[in-house]
Amino acid sequence: MERIVRKYRGMGFKLTPQRLAILKFLEGNTSHPTAEDIFVEIKKRYPTVSFATVYNTVQALKERGEIMEVTIDPERKHFDPNPAPHHHIMCTGCGRIGDVFVDYSEALKLPEEVTSEFATTGNHIDFYGLCKKCRMKNTN
Repeated sequence: MERIVRKYRGMGFKLTPQRLAILKFLEGNTSHPTAEDIFVEIKKRYPTVSFATVYNTVQALKERGEIMEVTIDPERKHFDPNPAPHHHIMCTGCGRIGDVFVDYSEALKLPEEVTSEFATTGNHIDFYGLCKKCRMKNTN
């Protein structure tokens, strides 16, 4: 927890007990939670926390590049506390989101008409499929 406090204080990030709880919840979290997921979890320990506090904290973290918004789910925004470049896969059965740590930039050559207009600075690919649990359910 001390590492979290030092890191965010050094960024000029105001640290309230609720914000610390949000930061702790996000640290190392690979479930790609929505703001609602974070709110429900934090509310268990801090019943007076507001959704606005959670949403504003998530937005501030996004603006600082500490988390990234994952838009693979057209229904809801998810957040990933790992801002390193990577891709995502979403189960079309249960909605679970996973990480894909493969660099496809060399394999996906853009056509000349695109590269003459744009200098590529990054890429993100969304994959969709059925997770192991959903496939097991479908075979029973």
